[in-house]
Amino acid sequence: MADQGFTPDIIIVGAGLAGMVAAHEAVLRGRRVLLMDQEGPQSLGGQAFWSLGGLFMVNTPEQRRMGIRDSAELALSDWMGSAQFDRAEDANPRALAEGFVEWSAGDMRPWLQGLGLRWFPVVGWAERGGAQAHGHGNSVPRFHITWGTGTGVVAPFAALMADHAATGKLRLAFRHRATRLIIQNGAVMGVAGDVLAESDAPRGASSGRETIGAFEQRAEAVILTTGGIGANHDLVRKHWPTDRLGSAPKQMISGVPDYVDGKMHAIAASAGAGLINEDRMWHYCEGIQNWNPIWPNHGIRILPGPSSLWFDARGDRMQAPCLPGFDTLSTLRRILQAGEHSWFILTQKIIEKEFALSGSEQNPDLTDGGWRDVFRARLGKGATPAVEAFKEKGADFIVADDLDTLINRMNELTPDHPLDPDHIRAQIIARDGQLTNPFAKDAQITAIRGARAYRGDRLIRTAKPHAILDAANGPLIAVRLNVLTRKSLGGLHSDAQGRVLTPAGDVLPGLFAAGEVCGFGGGGYHGYNALEGTFLGGCLYSGRLAGQNA
Repeated sequence: MADQGFTPDIIIVGAGLAGMVAAHEAVLRGRRVLLMDQEGPQSLGGQAFWSLGGLFMVNTPEQRRMGIRDSAELALSDWMGSAQFDRAEDANPRALAEGFVEWSAGDMRPWLQGLGLRWFPVVGWAERGGAQAHGHGNSVPRFHITWGTGTGVVAPFAALMADHAATGKLRLAFRHRATRLIIQNGAVMGVAGDVLAESDAPRGASSGRETIGAFEQRAEAVILTTGGIGANHDLVRKHWPTDRLGSAPKQMISGVPDYVDGKMHAIAASAGAGLINEDRMWHYCEGIQNWNPIWPNHGIRILPGPSSLWFDARGDRMQAPCLPGFDTLSTLRRILQAGEHSWFILTQKIIEKEFALSGSEQNPDLTDGGWRDVFRARLGKGATPAVEAFKEKGADFIVADDLDTLINRMNELTPDHPLDPDHIRAQIIARDGQLTNPFAKDAQITAIRGARAYRGDRLIRTAKPHAILDAANGPLIAVRLNVLTRKSLGGLHSDAQGRVLTPAGDVLPGLFAAGEVCGFGGGGYHGYNALEGTFLGGCLYSGRLAGQNA
């Protein structure tokens, strides 16, 4: 242990964002906290560090300045239309969702602002839905990008951990891997596991699992904040909802480091914890192989504007709501009906205006820079440097001056799924023909024009509609898109106080959970669909609850 003389009241397993928030809240209550993690100190903050730093917030000054009218009532309607709760075990997830939406429209922003967080003034419009008003999707833009991205979200909590450690209220135990929960008289009373050899592996890289010792530590309460299953593709496939999405892809890329292995789910279950909604998960359709990987099988998500043409593996253009940025799960289901990959076809004008990449490391202007850097990267000539690097070096990118050459090279990349050039050309010509009038029957053209009615999209996210096959808008670009594993929307069943429940629904004394290990709250507060910005937000919200109640 970090200090054999330190007797904690609470042990927190997992030093990511949820774990740090829980630790901070517990220390504020006068509790002595031991915060442990199997990774080294260089990985403090976990997955949140790598994120874009987007937060789902409601009726904010940033929204109002952009002309967006939002309310807690509208946000809750969107959430419930997206969650589609339909199971008896959804009572706690629903209660957590209601609490989170209320918080996101009230105390969330002032609390974070008090910690020093600030937000980019253009609010993003993620997961737009595209079907019915009472169904899935955000009716208005709510995705607030934090200045500093995910690193900026993590930084104040990492500083608080250092402050609390300096006062003796917190102890940090890195390279401690929990393998067992200690049970006494039916209650969780501590944690046991392995001490791992120190590692100087860079943040996110594989750090090794050499065991050099063992530990056993007891406390009044244990909070699990160990994340999801995204890097464990065997577990992803085990829980894959074949009935809803079709068969899981044979090949997927990972949007999370390999320590996101889901092992704590089984450890907690063996101690008596209940797991629910494990078949609900959130994987992206727009994954590309990272040409400069940090972790094994490292994938990056394209955050697309609405203009790229999206084709399935057979070369059929996908219909609404399977448009870029609209409905992730509907699009995933549609893609898997035809194969395992899909294609964007677009122009240089579209990639310059509309392509962004997920991740703090892919957005240095927002992560480390200021206004001048953002204007240079987002409004200058060409796409952002990170996007241009992928266009030049990425294995999934193809650039050509004409459509025949483009499709020939697409077929070279995926020879087992050849595309018919005439079929592709006919669909693009038909789409281009819809631009003659200010109205159209093409749902994507209509969606593009609707997007440009929002000032933020018109400024930095949505290109002016133009003909794909007009050489003046080129060159042409194709991007092969892979399924990218990312988030678990189910997990440990917990209540509104963060207490973990048994399979029978009773409280398992001494055990709490926060973050992705409990589906970001309750065992799945998203339901079936996420509205984006709700992953970091869920870590903050559920971490606070657990820390305030353990």
